[in-house]
Amino acid sequence: MLESLITSKTRIRILVKFFINAANDGYLRGLADEMNESTNSIRKELNNLEVAGYLQKEAIQNKVSYKANTKHPLFTVLQKIVFQHIGLDSVVEMVLERMGDVRKIIVIGDYANGTDSGLIEVIVIGKELNIEYIDQLANKIENQIKRKVQFYFEDKKYSKGLVIFDDDKVVLSN
Repeated sequence: MLESLITSKTRIRILVKFFINAANDGYLRGLADEMNESTNSIRKELNNLEVAGYLQKEAIQNKVSYKANTKHPLFTVLQKIVFQHIGLDSVVEMVLERMGDVRKIIVIGDYANGTDSGLIEVIVIGKELNIEYIDQLANKIENQIKRKVQFYFEDKKYSKGLVIFDDDKVVLSN
């Protein structure tokens, strides 16, 4: 979906990196290494996104760090588009619809860090969850979003996790 609107794969990867989780940040050389791209192509996209106001840059010692501009009027729209591009909206919808009394859904691993690796790791926390149904649900979600999904059912604190649903507050809305 997003590929038809934005033709630069590098730009899409940068948008995923910064807009899937507003806490993510990065600098030129680190992003180039992470995305296996030239520093020149990364620099071009970072500059374009920063000039448009979507990214903020901050000089820290001799490095320039970039992060999403959460104050930009289109921040939430872009974040929602990135969530839809990855398929996180579908994950939330299907889990809530079919898993039981879900209290929280947390994405961990690569996607929480903004890396589109193809494996979405999801922790589902709740009461009386329909865990037996999860294999079928995972296959349905994978077919719909074209990414592998691994579910975990643990009630632990994850400092590196991205909370995409919390029944106490709306995190990802349709």
